[in-house]
Amino acid sequence: MTILVTGATGTVGRIVVDRLLRAGQRVRALTRNPATAALPEGVELAAGDLGEAAGALDGVDRVYYLAGMLDPTSAAEQAAAFAGRAVKAGVSRIVTLTGVAVTVRRPGSYEMLLDVEQAIEGSGLEWTHVRPGEFAVNKLDVWAHSIRAEGVVRSAYPDALGVPVHEADIAEVAVAALLEDGHAGRAYSLSGPQALSHREQAAAIGEGLGRTLRFEPLTYGQARAAYITAGMPADIAEYVLGYQAEYAEEPPAVLPDVEQVLGRPGRTLAQWAADHRADLS
Repeated sequence: MTILVTGATGTVGRIVVDRLLRAGQRVRALTRNPATAALPEGVELAAGDLGEAAGALDGVDRVYYLAGMLDPTSAAEQAAAFAGRAVKAGVSRIVTLTGVAVTVRRPGSYEMLLDVEQAIEGSGLEWTHVRPGEFAVNKLDVWAHSIRAEGVVRSAYPDALGVPVHEADIAEVAVAALLEDGHAGRAYSLSGPQALSHREQAAAIGEGLGRTLRFEPLTYGQARAAYITAGMPADIAEYVLGYQAEYAEEPPAVLPDVEQVLGRPGRTLAQWAADHRADLS
């Protein structure tokens, strides 16, 4: 069996590739630049993107599909066209990575992802949707610099709850849906196993690193300035803070799907930090 992985060089895609190889599957990775992909030996590289994937689908049985978030205005049309080519190529199963926003459905946050899912569903392929919430790995963008430099976490909304999910759990749910039967027509909404305030998240990361981190609360303006100083574009800083404000008003829930699919609890934030020790030290 040959499985095509789109977004193969991304945070989740790389782990999907790794887990499929461990399972003894033939993996073809779709990437814009094979020369810099740095994927494991044994992976077949296909040059191109989602709009140029016809040849990449030859002989493929199943697909891991990353929704076109870099081009949201045409993501649904792109998904429909891709799925149509997949059907013609003889693909039987597709697993999409979208987002928990489709489950929550707050206006303005989910529409593109829902359109992608519906385009896939309308293709006739056997489908499964994987909908992660907050990625734990996003902590690297907002907190890694101050953890490395000062051993401190600074954040607005210190008591806002979050349920960050380890990227390996996301990937392993996707791989289960690709390889196992019983997942067709299902949409899995993924969270971490613990609801933690920002203060508690700082403590959990310190636990994973084996050292105590200080926590310093910030105002919205101070946090925005700190994120920009750390290298985050201003619009992304506003986006991140918007989600933090939303979580303060409407805390996300711990969801059961990771444990139900994988048969074990999801990895904790402390485990995530231990896995990213090199990034945080």
